[in-house]
Amino acid sequence: MTTDQATRPAVSTAGPLRVFGAILWRDIFVTGRELPAFLAQVVVQPFFLLFVFGRILADLGYTRPGYAQLLLPGVVALTAVLTALQSTALPLVIEFSFTKEIEDRLLAPMPTWLVAIEKMVFAAMRALVAAVLMFPIGVLVLGSVPFRLAGLPLLVPVLVLGSLAGAAMGLTLGTLVDPRRINIVFALVLTPLLFTGASQYPWPSLDRLPWFQVVTLFNPLTYASEGMRAALIPQVPHLAPWISLSALVASVGLFTAVGIRGFLRRAID
Repeated sequence: MTTDQATRPAVSTAGPLRVFGAILWRDIFVTGRELPAFLAQVVVQPFFLLFVFGRILADLGYTRPGYAQLLLPGVVALTAVLTALQSTALPLVIEFSFTKEIEDRLLAPMPTWLVAIEKMVFAAMRALVAAVLMFPIGVLVLGSVPFRLAGLPLLVPVLVLGSLAGAAMGLTLGTLVDPRRINIVFALVLTPLLFTGASQYPWPSLDRLPWFQVVTLFNPLTYASEGMRAALIPQVPHLAPWISLSALVASVGLFTAVGIRGFLRRAID
């Protein structure tokens, strides 16, 4: 028996979940080696958003007292959703069109759709780390942050579902958009996503602008922001937590289904 023949059974009997875990651990290990670059990538934008809107404008008297405390939950939600979206979409565009690195993963002994799920899970993990970092950053910038231990049972699922929703949206963008147009699509998607996601304002406060209030309901970020406010500052008007959680679950399911379909199509091509 040759060496290749001796090792082949070990490869073929490796379960899909075991292979999934190995690939996920490899991605985590690579991120750990590039930790400064990762932190710069995911923290700079929300840091300046919190610094300008929560500190500078407040010190200048352009915002009401307490606005910074209202803003922080939205910034945490924004960080989770956008980090997951970008961490899924951009690598997929590069791997499918330029480096062809995705081919190594497609050769792994596990279903092709599970490769797409691994991309989502890894992006969601990155997003969770970035979102959690916003709390100490908030203390540094604002001096204090709203935090309730009683809100953890809601905060944790909102962050997890928000991160998965962002990753699923990134999977959809990264597989359905022509790589040559990804920059245009990002400009057309990220800006509306940022400003229609109720991250800078509570959704119920839009009752004076009913048309815009309806528009924001189509943005998954809205439900992540409202869920975070329900967990951290429940005294502020917000969507009912069950509505936020249900909408996030629906968003994860919808965009995951569309994204996996696009992933399978690109993988076969």
